[in-house]
Amino acid sequence: MGTDTTRQPPDRATLGRYGETLAARYLRDRGLEVLERNWRCEHGEIDIVARDGACLVVCEVKTRRGTAYGDPVEAVTVAKALRLRRLAAAYVAARGVRPEQVRVDVVGVLCVRGRVPEVRHVVGVGS
Repeated sequence: MGTDTTRQPPDRATLGRYGETLAARYLRDRGLEVLERNWRCEHGEIDIVARDGACLVVCEVKTRRGTAYGDPVEAVTVAKALRLRRLAAAYVAARGVRPEQVRVDVVGVLCVRGRVPEVRHVVGVGS
C-alpha cells in the first residue's frame, strides 16, 4: 500500500483509527464504495460498511504493530465472524437496505516501525 509515511501513531486508539483510515482507502482503491465507518447499534460496532457491486460488505479492521501474536487478520475468531454477521443483519434492518448478498471481510493492517504499513484483505470470512 503506497502510504506517504512510516511513522506510527502514538497510542492504541490512534493506531486503530489510523488502520481504519488505511483500510477504507485500500477498499476504495479496489473499487468498493465505503458507505459508513464505525456504525454502532446496541449489539456492537461495524468498523467499515461498504458496497461491492450488489453485495453489502461488513469489514472488521485489525491493526497491529507487529506479529508477536500472529497476523492481524488471525485476531478475528469464528465467534467474532458470527457476531459480525448478526451486526450485518442489524445494519440491513436499521437502514432498510436490501442487498443481493452480504459478506463479512477482514482487513488486517500491520504497522511495523520504520516500514510502510502492510494491508491484507481477506474476503468472505465465516461464510
